Amino acid sequence: MLNLKSFLKLLQESFRDLMPIILVIVFFQLAIIQTIPENWLSTSIGLAIVGVGLAVFLLGLEVGIFPVGEKLASDFAHHGSTIWILIFGFMVGFGTTIAEPALLVIADKAASISCGRIDALTLRLVVALSVGFAIVLGVWRIIKGHPIHYYIIAGYILVVASTTLSPHEIVGLAFDLGGVTTSTVTVPLVAALGIGLASTIKGRNPVLDGFGLIAFASLTPMIFVQFYGIFVYQFVDVASIAAAPIPLIAESCEVATTNFDILTLIKGLFSVLMDVAPILAVIFFFQYVILKKPIHNLKNVLVGFGLVVIGLDAFIIGLEMGLFSLGETMALQLTQNDSNIIIYSFAFAIGFSTTMAEPSLTAIAKKAKEISDGKINDFVLKAFVAVGVAVGISLGAYRIVNGGDIVYFISTGYIFVVALTFIAPKYIIPIAYDSGGVTTSTVTVPLVAALGLGLATNIPGRDPLIDGFGLIAFASLFPMLTVMAYGVITEKMGVKGEMEKEAIHLDELQHALEHVENMGLSTVNVAGTDKRHSYKMQFSAVHVIVPKESEEKALLAARDAGAHGVTIMSAHGMGLDEMKNFYNRLHSDATDSNLMFITPTKNVDRIVRKIVKELDITGEGEGISYAYPITHLKGLTLNIADI
Repeated sequence: MLNLKSFLKLLQESFRDLMPIILVIVFFQLAIIQTIPENWLSTSIGLAIVGVGLAVFLLGLEVGIFPVGEKLASDFAHHGSTIWILIFGFMVGFGTTIAEPALLVIADKAASISCGRIDALTLRLVVALSVGFAIVLGVWRIIKGHPIHYYIIAGYILVVASTTLSPHEIVGLAFDLGGVTTSTVTVPLVAALGIGLASTIKGRNPVLDGFGLIAFASLTPMIFVQFYGIFVYQFVDVASIAAAPIPLIAESCEVATTNFDILTLIKGLFSVLMDVAPILAVIFFFQYVILKKPIHNLKNVLVGFGLVVIGLDAFIIGLEMGLFSLGETMALQLTQNDSNIIIYSFAFAIGFSTTMAEPSLTAIAKKAKEISDGKINDFVLKAFVAVGVAVGISLGAYRIVNGGDIVYFISTGYIFVVALTFIAPKYIIPIAYDSGGVTTSTVTVPLVAALGLGLATNIPGRDPLIDGFGLIAFASLFPMLTVMAYGVITEKMGVKGEMEKEAIHLDELQHALEHVENMGLSTVNVAGTDKRHSYKMQFSAVHVIVPKESEEKALLAARDAGAHGVTIMSAHGMGLDEMKNFYNRLHSDATDSNLMFITPTKNVDRIVRKIVKELDITGEGEGISYAYPITHLKGLTLNIADI
């Protein structure tokens, strides 16, 4: 919904998610490094722009991308053409991945570190093809209704098997590229495609079948890139690339600043527009050429995509205004510190804080809460994912500092993932698999990549190509473990969705009705006639004992609440003090009225509440009220409307 209230709510959530990053930067800068960065004002303004950009981005997703993605999936499902659905999935996966900014950064860095043996464009094409294939495979799984863990476990086996054949120089890079392929725009559209298909195809469940496409898009690049590495290191002649100009790797620790003039801002906006344009082109082509249907609420869709572009551009500008350079400088300064604990602590803190601010994760968490009927709490899900990323990056930093083959770490992690797959509740498994892909995107990748390469460059005996890559792989692996653990915990705690709660309520109501049926038969007189009616209904007696001067007020309140008859009895009450010497008060005149209303039990709560409120019995007023069920009722007169 495009309105100010929705935007303000998203804005509040965005700044709430950014707060951990601010706290981490401030704490480590002041308490550990003990210096105030020169560009602190730029960093502060940048974070504010990030918060606003994130809110605009999320609003655009809700207005444009999610609705059109789900509608397209639904139309394809009703269209009945499996081939076109698969082609659409491939084009979305390939078109969005080839223009992914994070992939561009990692591919260029890999080409530089490998001295040109790895070609950046070829690497991007390999990854884009793998993601296109992954979406096709994931869509096929949804159509056929196959359990996702069969595919994922088979994929992990292929990943581990391929690592035994691929050169060490390519393994860490391949694992990292599995995490950078799911961008902030691709993730929502792919998720909408999966959920839309699962919601439309008969026999599919949006929670069990709708999620999982992102997991495929994170898994297949690991396999494709490793086979690409085998080809490069086995068949490419080193002499043929020796003469190629190789860009130098910057080793300066100076903080780079960006001047944001009008031309730079226009270029940035155009760049983001080019990243989003392939998705828009694919949607328009399939909507108008293949399905031959107009886009519903085209204006809202275009506005939504426009908000996505503006939000992403503002988001990137905010990050570049000091945050990236500050993170790189801090990573370099921490490697020069004698305490490795500080490095691990910074890795944990930066992993947690950047993940909490990740736009893709926020979008997926909201969608998970929506389709799980509230059983999954979006903020708690994000927190568990963030803890997984933090633990993963900390363990990855430990591997770089102390040395060790990444294959052993990742393979062990996959063993735990497979084990938890058979323990965790089924509804959480696809979401857990997807969580590993959405955690490494716009915010996380640059900071984590800078940390890994910074550690490998500055620690003696480490190779940036072999050891520097891999942190993103750890950041993608461990969220799967923590999210499945979240599912196990919620299952043990008995957390229910809204529909489950309603079902339990209806079940309890049914038991109550069965209890009523087992009670005695009541016979009532029908007012205005000489007829009697016998039926099984639960009745209760409501007693209200009040001073005589409040009797009329109590009667009027009960009548307004639905009471249609009353038995009035005189009464005299004694309080605690009078009970101490009650012999002289036994023959006192009645001062109170005991009003007894016999009414269907369904009216009891309304009558008691009305009387208690009008007479202020729980406040300054005097009196007492109570009720109890009665059975085998005979002789009561009711209106036909009551019956």
